[in-house]
Amino acid sequence: MSILPSPSTSTTTATTASSTSSFLPLDALFNNPLFAGGLGLAGLGAAAAVARKGVVRGASLVKKRLLINVEISKRDHSYQWILAWLSLPRPQAGFIASRLTRIHDYSINTVQRTAENGGVSHAHMMLQPGYGRYIIRHKNAYLSVSREKQSTANHTTGEPHETVTLTTLYAHRHIFEDIFGQAHAMAMSAQEGKTVMHTCQGQEWKPFGDPRKKRPLQSVVLDQGVKERIVDDVKDFLARQSWYVDRGIPYRRGYLLYGPPGSGKSSFIQGLAGELDFGVAIINLSERGMTDDKLAHLLTKLPPKTILLLEDADSAFRNRRQVDEDGYSGGTVTFSGLLNALDGVAAGEERIAFLTTNHIDRLDEALIRPGRVDMTVRIGEATRHQAGEMWDRFYGDVDTEGTGKERFLQRLEDLSLVSDVAGEKNPQLHTSTAAIQGLFLFNKDDMNGAIAMAEGLIPRIYEPEAPRNGIKVST
Repeated sequence: MSILPSPSTSTTTATTASSTSSFLPLDALFNNPLFAGGLGLAGLGAAAAVARKGVVRGASLVKKRLLINVEISKRDHSYQWILAWLSLPRPQAGFIASRLTRIHDYSINTVQRTAENGGVSHAHMMLQPGYGRYIIRHKNAYLSVSREKQSTANHTTGEPHETVTLTTLYAHRHIFEDIFGQAHAMAMSAQEGKTVMHTCQGQEWKPFGDPRKKRPLQSVVLDQGVKERIVDDVKDFLARQSWYVDRGIPYRRGYLLYGPPGSGKSSFIQGLAGELDFGVAIINLSERGMTDDKLAHLLTKLPPKTILLLEDADSAFRNRRQVDEDGYSGGTVTFSGLLNALDGVAAGEERIAFLTTNHIDRLDEALIRPGRVDMTVRIGEATRHQAGEMWDRFYGDVDTEGTGKERFLQRLEDLSLVSDVAGEKNPQLHTSTAAIQGLFLFNKDDMNGAIAMAEGLIPRIYEPEAPRNGIKVST
């Protein structure tokens, strides 16, 4: 007798068959050599990627733990110092070391000095390491040097930003102190006996030209006691910083020098900077682009050991309505902006500021009040004392007995340019020390010629030319 499947059994069998046919045949796929090989390669690739990532992270961790980096930006003062230090020749120890530390890419930095006739009398060319990566050896440490030019640039000058990165072992991290010490000593030795002039470029201070030879303070001849009074006050100020701090007084000092042109105001400031071993930072208030905010920023970022000089302060706020041919109508510094920059809440400290003017009557009283200007000194016309001192400087080695000096002073007295010996007879005319110096320079080796030409020291008044009559012809 045959046994027929029940309806439920048939349904279960059909369902199982349908389920089996709906899934992928995994056994068949894994038995396929192409699929198994591809899966193995994918696994190996994934493992390699994970291993690579682990190696990179591990190397980065090891580098971070074993190496130390120092990045110097071109905007930092030490950037040029480091480049100059890197250009120094170094003794090579061993064949391998000499090959590892060999530099193949250089850039050149040329410094020119101008002769008296306007030509180039001397040019000094210094090779500096160029852009790229190389290795140097300093003492017992190897350093990796990377000089790079960034894709960004200074918005004001358009000059691209640059960086120099020094890398060495963490165990040799103290070598950087020695490197920066040597670089700074080199920079200071190059400026020894010289005065650095600074001017503003954009929002930063930059050296203006080459450092100048220091002007001896004794070469600036002022009237009796004037020079000594200012110098003593400045030196007393520099020695009393803690005194100002203890009493809550802003540590800054302002001086106003006024008088006729050619009396030696700017020359004295240059001589004072040389005496104190300071630089001079010059600000032109009428400069294009000079604003209140820029002025305040520059005065708070003065280079260290620098005298601030604001020349011809009276001319900064005159003729504001006169427009040049190119549409320029003068600077945009306001009077209140100058006052706030000199003595406002956000004004900088540790500052010595000198203002000069030919017309003190044109300055507002708020500008020259105590706190902004602590000492006002008039440097006026040449006196008998100044004329005699200048004669000794130019002709003292020739006029050993002083007879020529007496003749020259008597000639000036006869021309009513200086007072008499007793000081009872005041001069009716005046001359300047610049005019006397010009006379002596014209007669360098001829003191008798200087005496004979003393009449040329009398001030000249030039009248405007009379308008000429004629027929105007249009072109």
